[in-house]
Amino acid sequence: MNNASIKDVAKLANVSTATVSHVLNETRYVSETTKIKVYQAMKELDYQPNLMAKGLRSRKSNIIGLIVPMLYSDTSNFFFMSIANGIETYLKQEGYNLILSNSHEDFETEVEQIKLFNSKLIDGLIVAPTGKDITQYENVFSNEYPVVFIDRIPEGYTGDTVLADSKQGTYQAIKTLLEKGHEKIGFITGYLGLTTSDDRLLGYKEAFLEQGLSVNPNLIKEGEPSLDSGYEIAKQLVKKENVTALFIANNIMTMGALSFLNDHKLRVPDDVALIGFDDYDWMKVTTPPISVIKQPSFEIGEKAVNLLLKRIAEDKGARNERIVLSTEFVIRGSI
Repeated sequence: MNNASIKDVAKLANVSTATVSHVLNETRYVSETTKIKVYQAMKELDYQPNLMAKGLRSRKSNIIGLIVPMLYSDTSNFFFMSIANGIETYLKQEGYNLILSNSHEDFETEVEQIKLFNSKLIDGLIVAPTGKDITQYENVFSNEYPVVFIDRIPEGYTGDTVLADSKQGTYQAIKTLLEKGHEKIGFITGYLGLTTSDDRLLGYKEAFLEQGLSVNPNLIKEGEPSLDSGYEIAKQLVKKENVTALFIANNIMTMGALSFLNDHKLRVPDDVALIGFDDYDWMKVTTPPISVIKQPSFEIGEKAVNLLLKRIAEDKGARNERIVLSTEFVIRGSI
């Protein structure tokens, strides 16, 4: 319906025309739920507000959106905040501002936030996606601004992306453990299906296969990314599988695994060697300090916004660049 009016939008959204006007012009507070209803009605009716509003879209706002998946229970939120810091630091140098939004690791929430950004006057969007397949994003993003994905890649996505090389870092860590004589190495991870988790598992397997060793599926354990889950999985691997080393693919589960080892008076690394993922201050002050795979979080933010601003300047052309940054295996006293 190309001749839809503001009254048609109001009727479909079951709100007043004044409410639609306030949503379009941001002249009064409107709840997020109501905004989404209005935007969905506009999209369904193919409603174009007016030439002035359309003209606004052609002007630069110098505002960039960022959506990251942070959970209150996961201390690895520091990783995404470090990325945001890298983005904002670079943006300020270029005269831009940042709007940060949290999807709480929930896809539906992420989609709602993307739609809200679609209605705002932003120049570009950076997203750490929660969706596992790019088909989930069909008709979600606006074509009026460029998008860069960070940290993760939904299956089938070929657009601009900035990642850390989780696979290579994990491979190097497991290879080192194997060279030290460990063969029963437990692998603890949060839910698989995200490229970050899957790549770390690939690195684990590749190190074994390269040494001509078989991969024991009983030593690979997946669970909720929480302290309690890390504790219980470490208990299973140490008590039942008699592992001599643990590789934990995220920060919060590393805390849980270490808590189990401490509670049971198991010495690191004499009884069980330990490697975590991501480098946090607490890992440096344990006894002994914990070996880790360190991700270049600040640099991920810098590279992502640099790529996004390049797309904004070009305003057209291919948008399929993939930047993969090296991780660093930091060896400390836990192996």
